[in-house]
Amino acid sequence: MADDITETSQTVAAGQLRAFIERIERLEEEKKTIADDIKEVFAEAKGTGFDTKAMRSIIRLRKKDQAERQEEESILDLYKAALGMV
Repeated sequence: MADDITETSQTVAAGQLRAFIERIERLEEEKKTIADDIKEVFAEAKGTGFDTKAMRSIIRLRKKDQAERQEEESILDLYKAALGMV
């Protein structure tokens, strides 16, 4: 009887593991599809004449809150001034 319980537990655990793996694989595929879509949008923007490096910088900045952006900009300004770049 104990062997039946252990076998059932292992079967359930294997089923759960398989389900997690399959979910992750599907999500990885979706992530790749989204990354390809983003790449296409950047290519389209570049074809229209936009600077994609600047666009990436803007996107990175927009992810931060205002206080974090201001702190980063003030440190950058301080470093530039220390190096005689302003």
